[in-house]
Amino acid sequence: MRSFICFTLLLAASACAAERPNILWFTFEDSSPHLGCYGDKNANTPNLDALAEKGMKYSRAWSNAPVCAPARTCIISGRWAPSDGAEHMRSEVPMPKGHQMYPQLLRSAGYYCTNNSKEDYNLTKPDGVWDESSGNAHWKKRQAGQPFFAIFNSTKSHESQIRARPHTLIHDPAKVEVPAYHPDTPEVRHDWAQHFDNVTTIDEHFGRTMAELEREGLKDDTIVFAYADHGTGMPRSKRWTYNSGLQVPFIVWFPEKWKHLAPKEYQTGGTSARLISFIDLAPTLVSLVGIQPPEYMQGRAFAGKHATDARKYAFGFRGRMDERYDMMRSVTDGRYVYIRHFYPHLPCAQHVNYMFEQATTQVWHQLFTQGKLNEAQAYPWKPKVSEELYDLETDQWEVNNLASNSQHEAKLKEMRSALSDWMAEIRDLGLIPEAQRIKEAAGGSPKDFYSSNDTFPVQTVLDAALQATDRTQSAPESAVESPYAAVRFWGVQGMLMRGETNPSVSKLLEDSSSAVSTTAAELLASKGDAEQKASAWKVLLANANPSTESAAAATAALNAITHLPHDDIARHKEELSKVPTEAAPGDPGRIREYPARLQDYLGKAFDYSRSKAPKNGKKGRGKKKKAE
Repeated sequence: MRSFICFTLLLAASACAAERPNILWFTFEDSSPHLGCYGDKNANTPNLDALAEKGMKYSRAWSNAPVCAPARTCIISGRWAPSDGAEHMRSEVPMPKGHQMYPQLLRSAGYYCTNNSKEDYNLTKPDGVWDESSGNAHWKKRQAGQPFFAIFNSTKSHESQIRARPHTLIHDPAKVEVPAYHPDTPEVRHDWAQHFDNVTTIDEHFGRTMAELEREGLKDDTIVFAYADHGTGMPRSKRWTYNSGLQVPFIVWFPEKWKHLAPKEYQTGGTSARLISFIDLAPTLVSLVGIQPPEYMQGRAFAGKHATDARKYAFGFRGRMDERYDMMRSVTDGRYVYIRHFYPHLPCAQHVNYMFEQATTQVWHQLFTQGKLNEAQAYPWKPKVSEELYDLETDQWEVNNLASNSQHEAKLKEMRSALSDWMAEIRDLGLIPEAQRIKEAAGGSPKDFYSSNDTFPVQTVLDAALQATDRTQSAPESAVESPYAAVRFWGVQGMLMRGETNPSVSKLLEDSSSAVSTTAAELLASKGDAEQKASAWKVLLANANPSTESAAAATAALNAITHLPHDDIARHKEELSKVPTEAAPGDPGRIREYPARLQDYLGKAFDYSRSKAPKNGKKGRGKKKKAE
């Protein structure tokens, strides 16, 4: 009798499995909508074009973050990475209590879930996320009749592959369209042509994957998504929250059997103008398998049983990019893109070591230092303005800033309000310096620690940040007396941006928050009197030691040092050469490597060498770097 019951349950499970779709995601890296189906004349992408012809493409898909780790964090969680304090590139943040990554939900519903093979999440992965996540992961390993969810990710279009040499070009560099923000040089044209070569390689990979699906007799039972993880790996796309860094190709195909689960606007060969972004993917996926998306997911399902209406806006964010701190937030309604800079005193194109390995970046910077660029080309290398507004219908390259144009004042106010409302709604933890978050969360989830206004009065902090970074207003000097470290940070940051100081700033050199003391020290090291400068340098050198507080604190301090006058840095190069770079035990994530990377940058720029080779946490400097 017991055997009969088990057999009956097994049959029921098999029948249930047969009534659920397989789902295949083909993902690829660092690629804007440079496909033939999107009208790009340089593209040679017959396989992806064929998918769009029988399926549907999205014309307004955003990746939320313009670099892989935070973008993939939004995907795996269905949440805004800044809500969880996971927006910084290659950070490692504990998951909020009670939250699951979407494969866990699928597996609980009986799906066999595989990832082949990139993860790169900024959230610490709990146990039991994937059945297999490796270069060998494949749907073929599932049980008979078991529905599957499978990801196949191609790295062939990654930024690193643009600079891979030797390479024989297939696309003609003379025929590529050079964006208005790039200088038109042989190096730039070569890199763009190689990018299109790489996109063709991706397309071939996708074609092989679809052919395998068909050979296995699974094509008519499998919903297929194909999309990139953020914009192209060329500079001013990757790492920037412009449309050029956030818009991605996104194609879906629902076989006839599963068209009842398709988006309501789904049409064969059609184009959807619905705004979608990466936080929508997890709720869409669980909706497709019949699960109600959990309340903690912040995205909106655009397909499946639990599909909802679209948002009016999509949002983007940028935090620390490897070793360089920055903060950008952006919003689009599909036509206009609004960008708010929270570090407007710094250029977008700060020296990020990995980015500077590309020929385009090198020649672009060289021409800037030689004064040979026009205004649009030189802009990324100069300090930013606080706000930018672009009309994509008339300005595809986003070089004509309309923020000060009176004819667009209403749109500016609308987008500005939409962005600030969103930041308050999601409780954007990017407003709290990374080192402070790590210290106060003490190994726990930042989202959980800062969930109340007692620990994070979000509107108060946001107001201080918006005033500090708006040069049309005075710096919020009274903020430096706040009981909240984040408010004090933005108060002194506003003074730093304006080059202003007052007697209260010296007190901040002893602040309990290293973010506050470092910012005060940067201000006084450049604008203070001789005594203040000496005290400021002592603070900077102390905070630059990652073993005393955290690698995040050291990274911030070393960033501050690189912003100071060159003569001052040169005078302190002997002291800098003695600052350790080994992070304290337990420091999270790849940020352990960044103090040494900044020390390398300073040592080369100011001709000093370290008496002892610094350690980079778990990874030695001589080892091959992971793709970024």
